[in-house]
Amino acid sequence: MRILIANDDGYLAPGLAALVQACEGLGQIDVIAPEQNASGTSNSLSLHRPLSVYEAQSPAQKGFRYVNGTPSDSVHIALTGLLPERPDLVLSGINQGANMGDDTLYSGTVAAAMEGFLFGVPAIAFSQAEKGWIHLDAAARTARRVVESVLPLLVQGGESRPWLLNVNIPNRPDADQLPWSTTRLGRRHASSPVIAQTNPRGEPIYWIGPAGDAREAGEGTDFHAVAQGRVSITPLQVDLTDHAMLSTWQQRWPRAEGP
Repeated sequence: MRILIANDDGYLAPGLAALVQACEGLGQIDVIAPEQNASGTSNSLSLHRPLSVYEAQSPAQKGFRYVNGTPSDSVHIALTGLLPERPDLVLSGINQGANMGDDTLYSGTVAAAMEGFLFGVPAIAFSQAEKGWIHLDAAARTARRVVESVLPLLVQGGESRPWLLNVNIPNRPDADQLPWSTTRLGRRHASSPVIAQTNPRGEPIYWIGPAGDAREAGEGTDFHAVAQGRVSITPLQVDLTDHAMLSTWQQRWPRAEGP
């Protein structure tokens, strides 16, 4: 078993170290993560500059490698040239803060896992519901349990179709004992307005406002599961096509002429 682990909080983040430690003994682990915090970068790739890969020097990150790019860069480089063998599983996290509902579209944590999924490798993104790394040890034990539960799908003769899971874990000391819920993504209200300020040169600058509150958080959603003290596990897909509206839009356009 070969496991690739990345994140979006950067290679020095406590959540990354906790996830790596939690997976010890499950197989050969490769850690390739961004050099700096890259939260909110979504699936972006660095296409207009070369990227460099470095090996961490600190004993706490022994064996870690980091990329001066995005979470997707890290996994993309790993899968397309850096690793000598294709991993059996890609993990991302443990993120500081939830990635639920619309957050998943912006999340670098989910994007790192999704990059593995796009290359046909099963992948899981892990996040704690609240910031601050409170009860991170319990979240790491939960991640270990989730990984162990999917190992049978990775052995020969198991599930061959890749899958992508988004896991959100409540910040509780008993997180590893909480029940799990298979959920769908909820929805948020629109983000708060930008925060306008003036820089020292007198020029206007803008900070992106906080995310909106949950507006679709009923039973079955990731928001509801976490609020009820459950670990939320959401299967994700990449296809953004609005299949229900395909025929409606086809009827709006004039028929193409010619053969």
